[in-house]
Amino acid sequence: MARSPLLQLSDISLTFGGDPVFDDLSLVVHEGDRVALVGRNGSGKSTLMKVMAGLVESDQGQVIASPGIHVGYMEQDPDFAGFATLGDYATSQLDVSDEWRVEAVAEGLKLQLDASPDAASGGERRRAALAKLLAEAPELMLLDEPTNHLDIEAIAWLERQLKETRAGYVLISHDRAFLNALTRATLWIDRGQVRRNEKGFGDFEAWRDKLWEEEDISRHKLDRKIKSEARWAVEGISARRKRNMGRVRALGELRQERSSMIRRQGTAAMAIEEGTKSGKRVIEARGISKSYEGRTIFKPFDLRVLRGDRVAFVGPNGVGKTTLLKTLTGEIAPDTGTVDHGTNLEMAVFDQTRAALDPNATLWDSLSLDPSMAVSGSSDQVMVRGRPKHVVGYLKEFLFDERQARAPVRSLSGGEKARLLLARLMARESNVLVLDEPTNDLDVETLDLLQDLLGEYPGTVLLVSHDRDFIDRVATTTIAMEGDGLATAYAGGWSDYRAQRKTMRAPEPEKPAKAKPAAAAPKASVEKGGLSYTERHRLEALPAEIERLEAEIAKLEEFLSDPELFTREPAKFQKATDGLVARHAKLSDAEEEWLALEEKSGA
Repeated sequence: MARSPLLQLSDISLTFGGDPVFDDLSLVVHEGDRVALVGRNGSGKSTLMKVMAGLVESDQGQVIASPGIHVGYMEQDPDFAGFATLGDYATSQLDVSDEWRVEAVAEGLKLQLDASPDAASGGERRRAALAKLLAEAPELMLLDEPTNHLDIEAIAWLERQLKETRAGYVLISHDRAFLNALTRATLWIDRGQVRRNEKGFGDFEAWRDKLWEEEDISRHKLDRKIKSEARWAVEGISARRKRNMGRVRALGELRQERSSMIRRQGTAAMAIEEGTKSGKRVIEARGISKSYEGRTIFKPFDLRVLRGDRVAFVGPNGVGKTTLLKTLTGEIAPDTGTVDHGTNLEMAVFDQTRAALDPNATLWDSLSLDPSMAVSGSSDQVMVRGRPKHVVGYLKEFLFDERQARAPVRSLSGGEKARLLLARLMARESNVLVLDEPTNDLDVETLDLLQDLLGEYPGTVLLVSHDRDFIDRVATTTIAMEGDGLATAYAGGWSDYRAQRKTMRAPEPEKPAKAKPAAAAPKASVEKGGLSYTERHRLEALPAEIERLEAEIAKLEEFLSDPELFTREPAKFQKATDGLVARHAKLSDAEEEWLALEEKSGA
């Protein structure tokens, strides 16, 4: 049965600062649509959503909502002027009889409705905008990064709401798991054009790559035709007194068509380099605890972090993940216990608050005036992993153009600010990366690249994130903080943690119904069989890690067996050689660690 259109955009063109954002764009959102809106940072996703919401007027074209249809938009930066509380803002468009809806949504989002907007964090303000939208129950919802600053429990709650709603919606999000669970169609903004695929986000990358392959084939054929026609034109001059002017004009048209093709933006040239190799033992925490104003953040907790570990910290907002992270890195002193750091540690920190960026400073100054990047006697160069580079050249590696170099930081999108912070972070050599919510606002391609870089990074990674897919792809250990001061270590990523937690908390069938209540999940510091809980799970995880390293070594050795590789592609040869050496070192460390844990367990 045909579905009714909710919103139509016809022949939309929009220009900012002389550059077209969209040209002759047309699309339709139908009743019941569940659409992912994707594209690179800066491609115009948020702008398109504002056009759909009627907040940005296009230069030409029409935006038509069907009669009686309410289109709701979740603002990223709502205006709270005139509202005493977040609740006042969220209920501002509701009848008194419907205000209970805001309270129901606020409970799921863990939003304090009586909080003052002036004292509220950016995340709380955005949750208020989300509560306002959901409570108003429009027929079409436009949600721009709704999961940013939500903890995993709140994201799961929002997923359930959107699965159950009968409204249509368009989503912008960096959260793959969220998009995979909810979307049935995809709108892709690419170089000012919008394409639609009638499949959800899970099929996006395969669809995108197929379109790019077809584009490359078409461009290659056009290049060959231009080359052939150009050869004819040159030869024709000497072979004939009178040229075929029709073919000459056609050659000009082919060249014009080729020059009008907009080349795809590449991925950021991000790189992470390890400085001095750290000692094998990076962090040893014994019996550490922390309380604030009578509230226990975490009870006595043990954790050993070894070189090459990727440790993720998960839990609800406000539970203390960042506090635990800062305690482990030495920024905060524990109330009890000790934290010992290994030798030669060089930490690089990514701060979720973006506090390191001055909104009024230019991108140029944000790099050149950073003490860790400044080059003595030069204002147009920055030090990048021990080598000077021109500021603009380094910004281009992170997909900023020359015009943006002198623009203020406040003009950047959220994803662009994250890229700028990554540029500062990756300019330093390090052997410990401390990443507090690094994935917020990043596009899919940049997330993929960051994930690959972390996978190849020989140092240690400490990560706070609410992105379940990213944690699954990166983490080797997950520290779950679920309240009441309890921090528990699990081997693997998010999915592994959920599976182990479910198993640990399942009732034992052989016990009678009147048995004692099941014990809470053991703390990382609990000893069993001579091993701490963390060590026991590390012992269980190591065989799979050793097997993975052996497989990678075999693949690299096969790649390097090509006798022509060094001559043909010396850069790839060197990278593969370095990777082989690094993996052999990791394999040796993993085997030593396994033997040590086996001996300690008394096996």
